[in-house]
Amino acid sequence: MDAREITEAHRGCEPAAPRILQLRTDRRLGHEWDDWDGSPLPGNGVYREPPGLFFRLLAAWFGARILAAGTILWLVAPRLAQLWAPLPTVLGLTLAAACLALAAWFGALAISLRLGRNLLPPILAERGLLPKTLPLAERSGRWFRISRDRAGNAGLRVYNALAAARARPGIRPDELLILLPRCLDKESMQRAMELSGRYGVPLFVASRGRYAREMIARTRPSAVVAVACERDLVSGVRDVAGRLPVLGTTLALPDGPCKNTSADIEALESQIRTFLGLDGRRG
Repeated sequence: MDAREITEAHRGCEPAAPRILQLRTDRRLGHEWDDWDGSPLPGNGVYREPPGLFFRLLAAWFGARILAAGTILWLVAPRLAQLWAPLPTVLGLTLAAACLALAAWFGALAISLRLGRNLLPPILAERGLLPKTLPLAERSGRWFRISRDRAGNAGLRVYNALAAARARPGIRPDELLILLPRCLDKESMQRAMELSGRYGVPLFVASRGRYAREMIARTRPSAVVAVACERDLVSGVRDVAGRLPVLGTTLALPDGPCKNTSADIEALESQIRTFLGLDGRRG
């Protein structure tokens, strides 16, 4: 990447001081942590789960529903046949078709992840169906005593990979928005502010997801890079990804949620550069 390309990406919005839109200092835990018992989190709250965990949990969720539907259909088939003789067969074929469609979707996601290139339209991947399934993997994890954080981390790895693969250069710095949690430690906050100044991207520090959504509605960015814990990112991606491109960076939680957290600033910078078209990615 030469100096001319960097200059073109920043034309009309040259970097200066950090562009902090607003800062809130509320230190209350978000509702996503209502079930936290105050115990230290494993591994200082740093999770590096393989994407395969997400696929297994999601397969368990849908598999349980399909099994339940098949069992109910088998039990009520005689009565359904009394209403219309072919009805049990029609419903059975419909259920089988749903299973095949689900298997094809899983396969397309897995291949896309392996190739680093989306084979599905956005509505069936990172801009539609995939964000809606992230909470389902979290719920499925409870059956196997897998924490929401581990399940969410695995799902976000899949989501981020597909969202980054779809990203196209051309977003101006003032059209991008950096979202940070108010609990970042001093070093991570300072480095994030330096990124805001270096790339000329507005930055917003929010104490709650609701405030982040309000800022998105107010500024109407073309894309968002967000830093948050797995639970808040899953919730935010589910709510926002259908409206605009989002990439998320997870936190380390050495003292538990919402206190003295740290972020992978290199990953954050990489996501900023992806949206600005500075990393050579062409999807």
